[in-house]
Amino acid sequence: MKNKYGQLSTLVYETDKPVGVSFGDVEYYLERLRDVNGPILEPGVGNGRFLIPLLRANKTVVGYDASPHMLEVARLALQEHQLQAELVQSDFASYQSEPRFDAIVIPAGTFQLIDSFETACTVLSNFYQQLNVGGRLMLDLDAAQAIFTSQPSLRKWQVGEHSMVTLASTPLSMDYANQRSTELHRYELWENGQLQRTELEEFVLRWWSPSEISMALKLAGFVNVVVSGGYEYGRAPQSSDELISVEGTKN
Repeated sequence: MKNKYGQLSTLVYETDKPVGVSFGDVEYYLERLRDVNGPILEPGVGNGRFLIPLLRANKTVVGYDASPHMLEVARLALQEHQLQAELVQSDFASYQSEPRFDAIVIPAGTFQLIDSFETACTVLSNFYQQLNVGGRLMLDLDAAQAIFTSQPSLRKWQVGEHSMVTLASTPLSMDYANQRSTELHRYELWENGQLQRTELEEFVLRWWSPSEISMALKLAGFVNVVVSGGYEYGRAPQSSDELISVEGTKN
């Protein structure tokens, strides 16, 4: 199953990217959202890494995620920080809402988990419908070279005094025609040197050029589309940028 974020991948995500970790995105989007007072939607809310800072900034947030394991961690984070948010289990294509949001924000390249161009365009149209007039969509994407250079790797995380999780990543295919990369992720839980559990997951990402994502937002109806490099709003992306951020407004 692709991009499922099962129990072990969720454990790795929470260990590697807990609440409080920023890649520059938390500060960037909090600044971009400074004047937003209405509800905010965070698709692919994950473990709450970005959700908690939003709530601490006194924003009203609805989040959804397809992984029940991720949502469980996010709910525990809300309890720990004594905060409240509406969390829903849903994938990108299935989530439905009447216009109610003043912003939709998708950090950390999560939008690239939608591996079909057609599905992505449908989701962008849904986002447009879910925004109030004047509402903004904000998302970021890994630069294509980060996907092109994918190599086999092995990583490990200590998750207890005598426990660790390993992740072996093996590139399976690079579909240049459909701008899609596929890796096999093998997660293994070890206790006292003994293998306790294994999870296999196909991890699929789609890459976008700056001009293509700009065109897709405009086709969905967004105006004032701005594509920026390196979390510097308004600066055109450069080849050295590891990510690009995109913003559009509902007219």
